[in-house]
Amino acid sequence: MTTPYYQDRWITCTPDALRVRGYYFPWGTKTIPYTAIRSVRRVEMGALTGQGRIWGTGHPRYWASLDPGRMSKTTAFVLDLGRRVRPFLTPDDPDAVAAVLRERVPPGAVVEGGGRR
Repeated sequence: MTTPYYQDRWITCTPDALRVRGYYFPWGTKTIPYTAIRSVRRVEMGALTGQGRIWGTGHPRYWASLDPGRMSKTTAFVLDLGRRVRPFLTPDDPDAVAAVLRERVPPGAVVEGGGRR
């Protein structure tokens, strides 16, 4: 396997895809090719907006991958893959993941709501 662009306990950015450990029950990994990403929205979390959710959903449009450390984080990414449910991810280093996504998502995809690539 090639060296990842970014890696923490739950999220790995490889040259071709984003891999999210603990996405599926009981510990399954979701692989998201960068080519499948339509947009990435960076959001600030609070007590009522995802920070207290360790895994799963409180809203049927979003699925929070497993992250027992989410309560100590303030930034998340919501990925639009063109499906009803959107992955909700909380990397340890949001700026590093944002940089990889800006570089790897297809031309025209919106990253962080701050414009198109």
